[in-house]
Amino acid sequence: MILEKLERYPPRYGPEWGSGGIFGLRYHNDTLYFTLAFEGEAHFITSDSHKVYEFELVGPRPTSGGDTYNAVEVIDEFIYFGGWVHAPAKFRGKAQGNATIDFSHKHSHVHEYDTSNGRVRLVWKESLHHPERWVGEVSEILYNPYTDELLLCREDGHENLGVYSLDRHNGKIRRLNDRPSPRATQVHDVAFFGIGKNYTRGLEEVHALDMVTEKWERFSLGSSVDGGNYLEPHLGAMASINNRAFAFVRGGIFVGNPFNEEEFRFVRLFDFYTFYAPFRVNALPFGGGVLIGFNAHHDAYYRPRSEEELRYYTFTNTIVGPSVLVYVIPPMVKIVGIFGARITSLEKVGDKIIVATSNTPNTGALDATPFDTGHRDFIILDHAVIKESPPVRFTVPLRFPSEAMKLDAGTFGGIPLDGYRSPRLIINASKNNKLRIYEYDLALPLSDATYDEFDIKKGRNVIDLSSFSGIVSFKLEKEDFKGLAKIELR
Repeated sequence: MILEKLERYPPRYGPEWGSGGIFGLRYHNDTLYFTLAFEGEAHFITSDSHKVYEFELVGPRPTSGGDTYNAVEVIDEFIYFGGWVHAPAKFRGKAQGNATIDFSHKHSHVHEYDTSNGRVRLVWKESLHHPERWVGEVSEILYNPYTDELLLCREDGHENLGVYSLDRHNGKIRRLNDRPSPRATQVHDVAFFGIGKNYTRGLEEVHALDMVTEKWERFSLGSSVDGGNYLEPHLGAMASINNRAFAFVRGGIFVGNPFNEEEFRFVRLFDFYTFYAPFRVNALPFGGGVLIGFNAHHDAYYRPRSEEELRYYTFTNTIVGPSVLVYVIPPMVKIVGIFGARITSLEKVGDKIIVATSNTPNTGALDATPFDTGHRDFIILDHAVIKESPPVRFTVPLRFPSEAMKLDAGTFGGIPLDGYRSPRLIINASKNNKLRIYEYDLALPLSDATYDEFDIKKGRNVIDLSSFSGIVSFKLEKEDFKGLAKIELR
């Protein structure tokens, strides 16, 4: 009955940039929670009720925002949800050609919802009260059972960034780490935090907090299993599988547990040197593994106004394939679903999987609107979806990996072949070349890839990938700025 109450949400009032989405899906104690952004609505659905909270405890209406990272945790009968809210929302500048948001009333927040009586309580809020700057949004909430506190990740913002501990009873907050951190996961009695500024360099290192002693350790990022360099590993989500920490980033996954002598190494996955990434989505524990979405169009420039913005416009608006729902069960990685622009949130309810989606990305610069621009809805899947292998195609302009060669990178792909009988690679080359195909998987501990080499002739080349298994990535010997690669999985 709860699933029957889920609706489709067309564009509606909510001043911000582009489309927010449906975030924080969590089913707990017979209640399904999610936040609808940018409308600034927290929804709580049971079999006989549907309550909507508009963040009026933060400030005056009209409110907007809510959450765009899936910051949610559950403890006992409580659901804790965080993020950011404009209260009140202030849209300005359209008449002058600089449509933006006034951030004077943008707050970071953590709320508590009591599922036993349906009450919402504001645990904590914070604002810089500046028209153009804001304090770090809450992008992850992780429970520390030893201290009975909430660990908060804060990276998106200008001040008060890092890792914080919040007393969920009295709202007192203290900073544990001053390095920006967007996401985290627990492994054994340690919380691993991804460290770095996501919209510049991405993940830079991993910090680990002993949840009992509060002692910190720092770990660097190691090499990739296919030997190629990685660029701009923007961090989207983290998860724990097989007592290792998994950091899902643009271009792949970092996997490791240095406490067990396994350094963090990079496994290339869906690396096209565009902004195709597991971004603004959560990793859902499922069947002992993890379900996660790699999104085709989650964040983008809408209208470039300079050469620098034009570069990012191309990087963020080149769509090489659909968004994919991926099931990670080491040593396997399996595509189990295909979707449009982006998957925003995932949750399991009974024998169903809920996939929240949007057809429009989050945008930036000076193209704000007074309403959310996307159509957001829910897709309900059976658990049997993990057995599926839907046909999919990726079309990659070779100018992207060719440009990456200038930065001593250029290995692209990272395509999981599990479940496909007739995968193939088609290269339309503008000149003779040589191609190296790497083969690897997620067997733990990780091992280096093996490879084969193929001659590429000018024109159309078809390479049968059915003799490979696991995951494959590709590296051209020479640049080809006019070539095109198509990866077909059937």
